[in-house]
Amino acid sequence: MSLIPYGKHCVDEEDIDAVVDVLRNEFLTQGSRVPAFENALCEYTGATYCTAVNSATSGLHVACMALGVGSGDTVWTSANSFAASANCARYCSADVDFVDIDVKTGNLCTEHLAQKLIQTAAQNTLPKVLIVVHFSGMSCDMQKISELCTRYDVRIIEDAAHALGATYQSRPVGNCQYSDLAVMSFHPVKSITSAEGGAILCNDAHIAKQCQLFAKHGITKQASEFDAPVEGNWFYQQLALGFNYRLSDLHAALGITQLSRLDQFIEKRRDIAERYFDAFENMADCSTLMVPKKAFLNSSAWHLFVIQVPSDRRAGIFASLQSNGIGVNVHYIPIYKHPYYRASGFRDYVLDNVELYYSRAISLPIYPDLTAADQQRVIDLVKEFI
Repeated sequence: MSLIPYGKHCVDEEDIDAVVDVLRNEFLTQGSRVPAFENALCEYTGATYCTAVNSATSGLHVACMALGVGSGDTVWTSANSFAASANCARYCSADVDFVDIDVKTGNLCTEHLAQKLIQTAAQNTLPKVLIVVHFSGMSCDMQKISELCTRYDVRIIEDAAHALGATYQSRPVGNCQYSDLAVMSFHPVKSITSAEGGAILCNDAHIAKQCQLFAKHGITKQASEFDAPVEGNWFYQQLALGFNYRLSDLHAALGITQLSRLDQFIEKRRDIAERYFDAFENMADCSTLMVPKKAFLNSSAWHLFVIQVPSDRRAGIFASLQSNGIGVNVHYIPIYKHPYYRASGFRDYVLDNVELYYSRAISLPIYPDLTAADQQRVIDLVKEFI
């Protein structure tokens, strides 16, 4: 019995040839492939500027730094996410708090956001930044979020790690129409892969310059930025405390060829999602099985397909699927439940919708190369155990 993973990369000979070409003919780092990848991401998303980095985690950290997040500031995000969505604020010595979600989508709830903004405004404890997580590849309601945050002078970072290839209001996620920055991930189970890698997108020249600086040691080679005479062609200066978050040209070469097939990958993911919807149509009610909102079928990137089952049966259903070779997963353990965050002031913290979603969620396999036969095996077992 073969294992069907919940996610898997899709690499072909074109990808391999592109990486080999760099190994044979190009600089392995700080060469031509990274700028080419950045330009291609701008062209795809519609953003003006792009900084490629070695992971989305690095990208989130740099994005917080570019917005001046520091000690004494607070950053809000979703607890229904990977820990990096909150850790990036802690890297900057800022405090973290969480906004509850819409239990039907797993995305940040705008009603809860509005209430929390009103409450904290009255207490003079508003956040500096909101990190909006597009969970599973479905875009949050960015126009509404932007309207709320603008009212209170809160900056916005989109954690779009799941959402490259998704659309919002018929435009690509990542165009930053309603945010200051957007961060993408190219981990192997994401929409495209560069093995490891990420990117920061924005439309503001100053923010873009800060991202480039913080991602590359805080060092500049631009003579116009020096505070001393140029001593020679070798000269550079460190202007800020930055990090070595560069993406290599090997990774970028893979990213470029993957990006050229992104629309194909997304189309296959949507086909798989549609087959799940069709298969579970007669089961999809709150007492037995909940599926994602089908209204998102043609706009989500479908990084994940999460079903919700009765809380008291989730562990048994999960174990049964695993024992039958289905590589299901759970996304996510609420961030505030991790020991680090419990020790940082969240020991008794509860968000009702986050808790409910977590208690019922199971992520089913979805990736471009998932065959119809393997998907049918998943569907049959889900129906059997539910």
